[in-house]
Amino acid sequence: MIASMTKYSFILLNGEQEGLLEKLQETGLVDITRSVKPVDPESYEMVGEIDLINGLVSGLEKIDIPEDIQPEAIDGDIVRLAGGMLMRYSDDSLEIKKLKDEIEKLKVWGSFDMNILRALRDAGVPIHFHVLQNKRFQPEWQEDFAMTVVHTDKDRTWFVVAGNDTLPGEVSVPDADITSKEKELAEKEMHFQTVLRRIAGAKERIAEMQQRRTDTLSKLDLHLANVAAVPAAENTLVTLVGYAPTEKEEAVTAAIEETGVFYLKDAAGVEDNPPISFRNNKFVKMFEVLTDMYGRPAYDGFDPTPFIAVFFLLFFAFCMGDAGYGLIMIGLGLLLKKADSFKSFSPLVVTLGVATTVIGFLFHTFFSMDIATWKIFEPIKGIFLPSKIAGYDGTMVLALIVGILHLCLAMIVKTYNATKVKGFVNALGTWGWTLLIVGGTIVGALALVGVLDKAATKWIIIAIGVLSAIGIFLLNDLHRNPLINIGVGLWESYNTVTGLLGDVLSYLRLYALGLAGAMLGKAFNDIGLMILGDGHSIPLWIPFLLIVLIGHTLNIAMCALGAFVHPLRLNFLEFFKNSGYEAAGRNYNPLKKQ
Repeated sequence: MIASMTKYSFILLNGEQEGLLEKLQETGLVDITRSVKPVDPESYEMVGEIDLINGLVSGLEKIDIPEDIQPEAIDGDIVRLAGGMLMRYSDDSLEIKKLKDEIEKLKVWGSFDMNILRALRDAGVPIHFHVLQNKRFQPEWQEDFAMTVVHTDKDRTWFVVAGNDTLPGEVSVPDADITSKEKELAEKEMHFQTVLRRIAGAKERIAEMQQRRTDTLSKLDLHLANVAAVPAAENTLVTLVGYAPTEKEEAVTAAIEETGVFYLKDAAGVEDNPPISFRNNKFVKMFEVLTDMYGRPAYDGFDPTPFIAVFFLLFFAFCMGDAGYGLIMIGLGLLLKKADSFKSFSPLVVTLGVATTVIGFLFHTFFSMDIATWKIFEPIKGIFLPSKIAGYDGTMVLALIVGILHLCLAMIVKTYNATKVKGFVNALGTWGWTLLIVGGTIVGALALVGVLDKAATKWIIIAIGVLSAIGIFLLNDLHRNPLINIGVGLWESYNTVTGLLGDVLSYLRLYALGLAGAMLGKAFNDIGLMILGDGHSIPLWIPFLLIVLIGHTLNIAMCALGAFVHPLRLNFLEFFKNSGYEAAGRNYNPLKKQ
């Protein structure tokens, strides 16, 4: 849910804002309205330093230092020195690679003295170097020319000719002999060892560089908040505006009181455009990252994260649809805890894996095998999803049912939010559509299961239709001409009917993705079993295991990609459109120590 925000307006003498901002930064609770981009030379300089440190740390971390290299202590400004080290490392690496390539090319010519070649050329006996394909090389040339074959492989022949030469395949004369190039390479590699020792020493100071980056980030945040102060009274006063969650009001007020600054506080309103902070439990909080991918709601809107948490989780598991794949995801999520860069995603991956395992079990699928046929599960076969529902594929029917529920919930949320913001009277048009679609769906479901008879169903549907029509065509806007309301109602009817059908059919992708993953996994199983045969030949187990392991690994990767993208689409498009969600808010970004 969206946390209530309190607005703080500060009025203070110009120059006193730094002390206030430093105090607020220590509390880490107040979002001072400020730019998120550099606005003056000083902030540009700090951003440049942060980017430089990021690049240097990334470059140093990518370099693998051999175990026999002893770090060399680095004194001085590590940020300034590390840049030069990385440039020398890059230059030396390229030069060593270039020298090795040149030596490899010279090996086919053997060892020769460049001074002798120059002397022969000056004496009028130049040496020509040739490379030809074997099928074009003619051995009788050795009788007509002063020629020596220096190397031959299955495809080509390398040879040299002294004096006059009209043979094809001539290449340029090497600019150095292999001995001098090997000497040059040895010298360059010796210098590279020195560079590696200094790089190893610089890597030991990465933590210092990261701390400097953190300090600069805090300094930048403070500076941007400082320049956001609005001058008043001929620059003798400045004003600042900040926001903090209402539940933290006591702590914020206590910190401000210590500074002695004059301030006003009031409940933030929509017109203030306060930052949006979510207040959710641990389960829902895991999915806030998905909401932020789309954008946070307006202050008078609603938090879609609880709905995303439930339905994204369900849709993801539906698309994966395999208990074995779910167990793999749980294991992967637990491994992510050991990776500093990804451990924050570990709970989400584990949760998705648990849901996939449960849904996959209900779909009686384990690594694309049908466990409903296993004797061990015979006593609990009743909990498995039936293969057919009303003559149609059970998974397909379930996907459509879930989609209808999702869209009905979206319309209920839209109606509730419209009533809260506009009032009941001004939301009658929305109530009409919700009554028609959601009410009609409920009545139809009750009739299908036999709760309502035909006569009762008929009169309820008529009543719903009449009430809905009044709201849709006559009361959709009480401040507008009734004829215009009718025209708008007709246009909305066309868009809603055509759009809603497409939205419902969109949920078939849950069935299609699950089916595709199951069929591909089964194909790998079948191929492996075809190779294994009766299983009596031990050597055949090797290709069987390779096919099954590689095949299911690829299938898990593709299924996970589809299971992430398409459920996200169903939430961002179908649910958000029918719930009236708009991403009009900005993130709560309190001023704090980094």
